[in-house]
Amino acid sequence: MTGARAPNPAGVDPFSLVSYLRDVFARSILFMDTLRERADIMIAHERAGKPPLLDFDYEMILDARRFEEPANYALLYITRIDDRCIEDRLDAEKAPVIVVDPRAGHGPGIGGFKRDSEVGIALREGHPVYFVVFFPEPCPGQTLADVHHALRRFVVEVQRRHPGRPPVLYGNCQAGWAVALLSADCEGVLGPAVLNGSPLSYWADEDHPNVMRSMGGLAGGAWLPHFLGDLGDGRFDGAWLVQNFENLKPEKAIFEKYANLFHNIDSERDRFLEFERWWNGYYFLGREEITAIVENLFIGNELERGEFRICDGCTVDLTRIRNPLVIFASYGDDITPPYQALGWIPAVYDSTEALVAAGQRIVYLINPHVGHLGIFVSAEVARLEHRAILEQIEEITALPPGLYEMKIDNPTGDPDCRRPRYAVRFEPRRVEELPFRPGGESFERVREVSERNAAFYRNFVSPWVQMAANPFSAAMLEWMHPMRTSRYLFSETFNPWMRGVAMLAEMVRANRESLPADHPLMLREREAIAAGSEMIARGRELRDAACQQTFEMIFGSAQSVVHPRLRSESGAGGHART
Repeated sequence: MTGARAPNPAGVDPFSLVSYLRDVFARSILFMDTLRERADIMIAHERAGKPPLLDFDYEMILDARRFEEPANYALLYITRIDDRCIEDRLDAEKAPVIVVDPRAGHGPGIGGFKRDSEVGIALREGHPVYFVVFFPEPCPGQTLADVHHALRRFVVEVQRRHPGRPPVLYGNCQAGWAVALLSADCEGVLGPAVLNGSPLSYWADEDHPNVMRSMGGLAGGAWLPHFLGDLGDGRFDGAWLVQNFENLKPEKAIFEKYANLFHNIDSERDRFLEFERWWNGYYFLGREEITAIVENLFIGNELERGEFRICDGCTVDLTRIRNPLVIFASYGDDITPPYQALGWIPAVYDSTEALVAAGQRIVYLINPHVGHLGIFVSAEVARLEHRAILEQIEEITALPPGLYEMKIDNPTGDPDCRRPRYAVRFEPRRVEELPFRPGGESFERVREVSERNAAFYRNFVSPWVQMAANPFSAAMLEWMHPMRTSRYLFSETFNPWMRGVAMLAEMVRANRESLPADHPLMLREREAIAAGSEMIARGRELRDAACQQTFEMIFGSAQSVVHPRLRSESGAGGHART
């Protein structure tokens, strides 16, 4: 029909299209400039020696690098919050809190790089707060025993400074098993220990596929980190661990992170740069440390089995833990799902009566959806769950021996509400009812293969790799790691063209008029982002399924038997536990 116009389902007129294209150009400039800022912040942080990213003033109490058995750890005391000296906020009746951050690729600070964090909440509740940090480089020949002995000295020092008030320990992620080792080794010295997203049972629930465990078995076990440590001239680059984390869910850690930044560049820039400042600070572990961690914990599962030997004459037995344990896990955590955080309990205590006879109190709290990092950095989690835990420390200590689930009833939905507007109750549970089974024969086979591969590599390959490696080759590998080059290329230091981007960004900000969120093409853009994320997620699911099937074909797996309670909770709430 002459003069008829084609239908426009999006309802976009030429003027709106031009406005959208202009906005896309402006957002592209601001997006590139944000990546430039991230790279410059990263380089400046490295040049400064990668100091702890704490949002609080502090003083160093002990430096373990000066100990007789040195370790690259230090004990800090938080001295100021906001504009007030810490003594103005302290409650003389409250126990000190020691926060131990994970050493798993990043630097320290995840427990205190925001005001609304574990450190901030503890300070506001009146607790003296100490923070355990570590330095970018391990001490030569540093072992897990050196780290353990340093942490024990830190605890003794805090106890000396606060007599009669056993300290409360916070162990985040990897630091959780370090706190568990301390609890087993320092009986009677510690107060309650809070393990946040902490894996203690690496083989638990074989029926639940876990791509990290599958890929570790398919890679042949512990020889690979030993090899990377040799290539690094005795140092294992933490950037490899961060890269593994991003590859675990690329649709979230890689695609959505940048797509959402581009889509919401005006509101997301500051939050993105704040988090990336910590995320891109890669630290090193000693070759001996990472090898021992993988062999004894991830592959050997010796902590749960009671066979983990810290040093000669000192073997850890989790049944020796007498201080109350609070275990905080989440169904949305794919790094430390609940079965890895709680599965050690039925493996160590074969019945509720055995737990009671040991005089132990274990309290667990499970968030329905927050991810692994959200356990430590989510402001809402810090302002509700972590505050509730601290407020209930005395009640937890006074509980009769047994297993309890901590329930928080908050009908207001406000994370800042105070009692009695929210209530906490401890519901007794039985060890036999925990829906997590110990690992089966397939992980035993993985351990056997890993031990053979590690022995072959250690005896026949490692000496040659160590002969070839040197500080120059290790530095080249460090600088050329994709986790660094993908950031450095946007810095003015490496890419002079980025100076032009910075100049354009200033002009764009001076005349910025963003499109409304309900603009038709902005809505289409959000739909495209969601579709792209879903496509990557489907590919990742196919990858994970292929890895799991290959793992089962090589190592074998028991028939899948899902506990009725686990099945009902998964079906009712829809929360993935793997």
